[in-house]
Amino acid sequence: MSRAQSPPGARGASPLERYSVADSPVILGLDFGGTKIAMAVCEPDGEVRASTTVSSGGEFGARASFERGVHAAREVLAAAAPGREVVAVGVSTFGIPFDDRVELAPTIDGWGDLPLGREVRAAFPGAAVRMATDAKAAAQAEARWGALAGFDPAIYLNLGTGLSAAIVVGGKVLHGKNGAAGEIGYNLRVTSDVGVPLAARTMLEDMISGQGLARRAAGHTTHGGPMEAAEVFEAGPDVPGLDRLVTEFVGELAFHVVNLAICINPVRIAVGGGMVQSWDRLRPGLQDALTAGVPYPPELVVARFPSDAPLIGAVGLAVDAAREEGIHGAEVTLPAVTLSEGLPL
Repeated sequence: MSRAQSPPGARGASPLERYSVADSPVILGLDFGGTKIAMAVCEPDGEVRASTTVSSGGEFGARASFERGVHAAREVLAAAAPGREVVAVGVSTFGIPFDDRVELAPTIDGWGDLPLGREVRAAFPGAAVRMATDAKAAAQAEARWGALAGFDPAIYLNLGTGLSAAIVVGGKVLHGKNGAAGEIGYNLRVTSDVGVPLAARTMLEDMISGQGLARRAAGHTTHGGPMEAAEVFEAGPDVPGLDRLVTEFVGELAFHVVNLAICINPVRIAVGGGMVQSWDRLRPGLQDALTAGVPYPPELVVARFPSDAPLIGAVGLAVDAAREEGIHGAEVTLPAVTLSEGLPL
């Protein structure tokens, strides 16, 4: 590990000079999702030492899910970086995170009431903590190191358990007044929704998301039980009811993506999230709609990090936090290795 330069105005040794290689600090990235929690332990420059994923356990509520993630993170830290200080934690989550709550987070019961910032600081005392919504963390990762790097403006579309988008302008993610820019899951679906309070209408995300698709598919199966979104896409023409459902799903999604593209006039749209596994069913409808309906159609691509962009974004948040604290080497770039590819960036 190279020695760090002293930050401007600092006296004596730089922060890393307090450590030997064996006990030098590490950073932690945490991505709290509706169905899984992903985490990575990294060097302060972003080089991954270990990563893992556990199910969210959301059916047991917010507190149980959060503690499940923290417990798994501590186990990874103990195995990959025993005795090393955690100097920064980057967190991505569904919803808009604050120290005392998480807004717009209906996926797991009670998550909105969880004082997420305070809980993360209590779980990792002394660590600098930075948080972002999952789609915005993912978009920043794609804008810095992935499919949206150098494309301005651009849109990141997250098709996972939920539905959201992020807008990138000048290489930075647009947050909006309340941090809710790009939350298209709350879009109106029909003109009769105009003037109807949120609690009294069906949000777009309720129908157009992995969770929504799986719920809608239950009525098209012989057993009437739930299906995973990937199973619905795979059913195809062999199950006419499910085939029609997928066509309707892609059509309604395309309607909103086209309107978003008309509003932003992006150079490129990158799509990430779990449903990208069914890209062969998604892409034709989206591409045709963009080509036909947008005056200046953008390029449509799969994200470089389709499955773990929120986690890579969380690692980026932690790297930035560590650098703000003066914990970094003089000649490193971030992140040194991507989680998706294991390739230098």
